[in-house]
Amino acid sequence: MFDSALRFIPLAFAALLPVVNPLGSALILMSIVGDEPPAVYRRLAWRIALGMLGSVAVIELLGSLILKFFGISLPVLQVAGGLTLAAMGWSMLNAHDPSPGDAPAARPDVDTVMSQAFYPLTFPVTVGPGVIVVVLTLSAHAAGHAWQASLLTHAAIFVAAIVLAVLVFFSYAYAPRLSRMLPGHAISGVQRLISFILLCIGAQIAWGGMATLLRSLQALPH
Repeated sequence: MFDSALRFIPLAFAALLPVVNPLGSALILMSIVGDEPPAVYRRLAWRIALGMLGSVAVIELLGSLILKFFGISLPVLQVAGGLTLAAMGWSMLNAHDPSPGDAPAARPDVDTVMSQAFYPLTFPVTVGPGVIVVVLTLSAHAAGHAWQASLLTHAAIFVAAIVLAVLVFFSYAYAPRLSRMLPGHAISGVQRLISFILLCIGAQIAWGGMATLLRSLQALPH
């Protein structure tokens, strides 16, 4: 039983890694936060990593109950969450690139930056609808076993989330250094590419939910 839970850790990590995408999300973080001191990025990264762990724990333990309480199905969650991500990607894709003649924008104060730690930087940039769906799916797998095995499987999911939170922290804390590794003229292009990928991910998640809803409609008796 314990060995089975240990084998579930890499499975959960592999399922969560592409939907969290720490490196890609770090570039999205850069486009939202902008030019801030390294200390601000480290504080943000710490809050976001803790917020991610708290969100995963809540989703894992209470997610299905919350959805049932509000009468929300997984396909509807996919549609709404996917559209939210797609809207963010579209907005970032069409953001104005500052030209050399533009006056520099005033830097927001630290409190304003920190107020973005949960929304939008933890949700939906880091813990988006894809993460919610994956965690709920993994938790549903855990619920199909005896309580001892279910408890170990839930613990394995959370251990995988801890490992991923460490990656998120370092990717976000050193996002400015990551961006400096790229040529200056390439930053805008990379951010546009990441924005377009975010748009596509949102559309894919929304389409998955819509396809499930359409199949359920076709299955209804006429």
